[in-house]
Amino acid sequence: MTLATAISQNETVADAEEGFRQAQRRILLRRRLLPFVGVATFLGVWAALVYLFKVPPFVAPSPLLVAQTLVSKGDVLLANLVPTAIEALSGFLLGNLVAIVIATAFVHKKTLEETFFPTVVLINTIPVVAKAPILVLLLGNGMEPKIAIAALICFFPTLVNMVRGLEAVNPQAMELMRVLSASKREVFFKLRLYNSLPYLFSALKISASTSVVGAIVGEWIGSNVGIGALIIQATYSFDSALLYATVIVASCFSMLFFLSVTMLERRLVRWQPSNAH
Repeated sequence: MTLATAISQNETVADAEEGFRQAQRRILLRRRLLPFVGVATFLGVWAALVYLFKVPPFVAPSPLLVAQTLVSKGDVLLANLVPTAIEALSGFLLGNLVAIVIATAFVHKKTLEETFFPTVVLINTIPVVAKAPILVLLLGNGMEPKIAIAALICFFPTLVNMVRGLEAVNPQAMELMRVLSASKREVFFKLRLYNSLPYLFSALKISASTSVVGAIVGEWIGSNVGIGALIIQATYSFDSALLYATVIVASCFSMLFFLSVTMLERRLVRWQPSNAH
């Protein structure tokens, strides 16, 4: 190989790498830019409809009025967000922890799964608005029923996904563990749990949003503070700007919670099993 040929090949490789990097940058820019375009379009259409149809502010406020409310009543919104966030986070942790423990028991004791899983499904079919008053009567009017409601909403998706993840083990890997005389504890922590993480995080991302919904629904039933209580107050006082602002704050918190779980997943789960969806 001549020197000129080697230089030409190196330049070709360098050009290809540079082209690949530019393509990656364009894709990243596109992914970051398009959501902002979508939000800006939505706000523009919203403002135009309110202006063109002259919608009264107590029916549907303009985006500008909602933004002004977010600024002027930011302290009230944040003060009410704190209890809702505590209830959602506590329910998220409690519901998912109990689901993981029960899923582990179901996988190791099939009799337990066959006995109690139909009961779990039955409880899950009860609407959350029907569970909430019962829990308020049982647990009082404090944070406890809100945490319980958030936990119940988180529980079922995590249980189903965790059972599936713990059972979806490669038969060859399981056979290898048996050949190596691995104990049930070793099989669980070194194979089953490792394999279940993608399934678990799929459920956790769902729970991150639904736990906030559960906490808010609990506050609707009986509470003087929190995002749910503020929504009720704004609705009955026809303060639609505050109502929209409250919904936006709750949505932003839910989104941040979801993104936090997603970032944790990217740090812990750097693989995906072939049968995971």
